[in-house]
Amino acid sequence: MKIAIVGSGYVGLVTGTCFSEVGIEVTCVDIDKKKIDNLNNGIIPIYEPGLEEMVHRNVKKGRLHFTTNITEALEDCEVLFSAVGTPPDEDGSADLQYVLSVARDCGKNMKDYLLIVTKSTVPVGTAKKVKKAVQEELDKRGVNIEFDVASNPEFLKEGAAVDDFLKPDRIVVGLESPRAEELMKSLYKPFTLNGHPVIFMDITSAEMTKYAANSMLATKISFMNDIANLCEIVGADINNVRRGIGSDSRIGNKFIYPGIGYGGSCFPKDVKALIHTADDYKYSLRVLKAVEEVNDDQKSVMYHKILNFYKGDLKGKMIGMWGLSFKPQTDDMREAPSLVLIKKLLEAGAKVKAYDPVAMHEGKRILGNSIEYAEDQYDAIIDADGLLLVTEWPEFKFPNFNIIRKLLKEPVIFDGRNIYDVQEIKRKGFTYFCIGIDTSK
Repeated sequence: MKIAIVGSGYVGLVTGTCFSEVGIEVTCVDIDKKKIDNLNNGIIPIYEPGLEEMVHRNVKKGRLHFTTNITEALEDCEVLFSAVGTPPDEDGSADLQYVLSVARDCGKNMKDYLLIVTKSTVPVGTAKKVKKAVQEELDKRGVNIEFDVASNPEFLKEGAAVDDFLKPDRIVVGLESPRAEELMKSLYKPFTLNGHPVIFMDITSAEMTKYAANSMLATKISFMNDIANLCEIVGADINNVRRGIGSDSRIGNKFIYPGIGYGGSCFPKDVKALIHTADDYKYSLRVLKAVEEVNDDQKSVMYHKILNFYKGDLKGKMIGMWGLSFKPQTDDMREAPSLVLIKKLLEAGAKVKAYDPVAMHEGKRILGNSIEYAEDQYDAIIDADGLLLVTEWPEFKFPNFNIIRKLLKEPVIFDGRNIYDVQEIKRKGFTYFCIGIDTSK
């Protein structure tokens, strides 16, 4: 079978590479010539564990190809996945211009039956717009070519995307014809041999499923952060509360870790888009609006702890920051809490010297020379007034605290991810701040 993936960003590249890994011939298409040239030269545009080796292996085997030419990609192609971006407009709605552009390109260039599958996260009703755009182009050509549309939302976690695709919890497919269902069954058969389910449903439900899933996870995060802030006020320990509620199978222990808010390319965008969709239908998603409000506030919680510690005066203070990416195992800084913290610290007159194991290049691209960049985690805190931990990278979890104490001007740690034990850190001679625990006791 031959398939095409339009959009060679995070979702498209992982999807295409993983399909090629099971023997399917895949052509990845992107309008960005530089990106395609780099991919053809073995340069991967994103950081994702295991992806680079897999790309190189399948290119060498002749199963994975990269081009800017969609006409070339559609030759003998049975299934085309649309994995282009859906960035939020100013009002929070998803911008569908790239999705509809792919649909029009299909209508202009397809010669035989084609199943057009939307892999991007798109609002309810997008499939109807895609179908209309394709048909309009076919009508302009005066040809009658059969095609189907389907929705196959991705559920990839950045930092574990390859494993998520190869060993999925579930595969959700929305479609409207038996022919499309047989094609999708055939495509996903190698990934379901160990019992992972393919859940077939109508297209509208599939489109909604992705937004509902991400919004539920975002809700758990904001709920726990709200509870953590209350715990700190009343004197409870959020870690004990988390263990207490996480043992309830109805709640579970995932996504209930307190911190400085969610970020990345999915949760913020998808929560906004679902709120906007509901508003379009004159329905207010009150819980989700609160989720978004809590998350926006949470990104500033650690800044206020820093400001209070220095009695409201941050002028000239140097803060050593560990972590820039919104989560470990990725270089993604979209909507990252680090950006909010850096902005507030700089506005207050502080200086920032940051280190991240993977996202330094992205930090330099976004922040330029507004902050300093360290060679390693310890370089980031030489003569710093305090250490601010923003991203829970594994190498930050067991540092040499003797070195940290010697390098800092004052032994104070602001832990935005609660990765250290309060009493242990205090025994080591540090003043310690985290989320959801009154550490002054």
